[in-house]
Amino acid sequence: MTKPKMGLAWQILFGLILGIVVGAVLNRYSSDKAWWIATMLQPAGELFIRLIKMIVIPIVISSLIVGIAGVGDSKKLGRIGIKTLVYFEIITTLAIVVGLLLANFFQPGHGIDMSQLRTSDISQYEKTTSEVQSNHAFISTLLNLVPSNVFAAIVRGDMLAIIFFSVMFGLGLASLKDELRQPLVSALEGISQSMFKVTHMIMRYAPIGVFALISVTVANFGFGSLWPLARLVTLVYASIVFFGVVVFGLVARVCGFSVWKLILILKAEIILGYSTASSETVLPRIIEKMEAYGAPRAITRFVVPTGYSFNLDGSTLYQSIAALFIAQLYGIDLSIVQQITLVLTLMVTSKGIAGVPGVSFVVLLATLGSVGIPLEGLAFIAGVDRIMDMARTALNIVGNALAVLVVARWEGMYDDEKGDRYWRSLSASQGDNDVVVTPLH
Repeated sequence: MTKPKMGLAWQILFGLILGIVVGAVLNRYSSDKAWWIATMLQPAGELFIRLIKMIVIPIVISSLIVGIAGVGDSKKLGRIGIKTLVYFEIITTLAIVVGLLLANFFQPGHGIDMSQLRTSDISQYEKTTSEVQSNHAFISTLLNLVPSNVFAAIVRGDMLAIIFFSVMFGLGLASLKDELRQPLVSALEGISQSMFKVTHMIMRYAPIGVFALISVTVANFGFGSLWPLARLVTLVYASIVFFGVVVFGLVARVCGFSVWKLILILKAEIILGYSTASSETVLPRIIEKMEAYGAPRAITRFVVPTGYSFNLDGSTLYQSIAALFIAQLYGIDLSIVQQITLVLTLMVTSKGIAGVPGVSFVVLLATLGSVGIPLEGLAFIAGVDRIMDMARTALNIVGNALAVLVVARWEGMYDDEKGDRYWRSLSASQGDNDVVVTPLH
């Protein structure tokens, strides 16, 4: 009798729990903490993040081009693109509004003595914010979509420019005759499938990477720093659960899906994204699993990469709550007009900077001044931002996966039979979703 193999989701969860324990122990022994973090934990965690970043851009480029070339119809692709962007804008706007409503109702910043709060250095974000603000005028945003040098865009990791180039390349490739198109499509398909195989190799290291990253997080902030901001952290987590279960649940039900099935399918990816606070770590696996679950290649490979710039539901939900929290800390009563201004500003500033480190903090720094909220207030929540970042990353992952299914259903291209077959295969493996899935050709 062979022993049952522990699935990837359970391995990552075990690494997460062990990392929390080790981090809590290190937090109490400051003399040894610095050595363990600098010598052992930080390099081990950084190695995992670098491994993931290494494969994301090759997967995005090859998958997008192959998917678009497979559609072959520019009108059909344009229709898919418009529907995708419309859906993204509706859901992210809804996330902002829900965040504002909950923050207005629960008032997490009222009654808190700011003298009891610890401040953190936010200068690293301020430098990035000045660059973002200079590049986020509407005309500049449009111009930045088109890379003057695609190789420079790849080096910078400018995902919007990479997506634009890949879409144009795919359209050009689709217009060629079969004898010219097919060899290049086959080569790019080979690159795409090879990168998915590399992803499976890297995922074997994921539990160790998660252990190291969460250990560093807990060792640095400790649990003591959470108590003064417990109301904010609790509201953010409760809002994310509400949005994921209720709002996404309703959207999924209207489109004929179950959000609980989707969460179970993505349980390893949600735990991994939560632990690392990085959506990039699971992008390749979301593409794989949504294709295996019945979404067509052309939609999956367009919606998922685009969603990482335009569909950050967890991030926008958090940003609206954090903005009102800081206003309440300073006793600033924002009028309806100011809150509408905040919504409109967040709708613009939250787009297209997903690759920026500390993206939600950068967006807040670029936004708060528009409604007269002191930017210095962000220093009070910077110390626990990582804890909230983990939760909003998990919601971003579910939101992007759901977007694929919604657009596929909207286009009438979702394969129910294939989806049911994949779900049954997961159920037969006793819920372990660490199943190697290969998108069908």
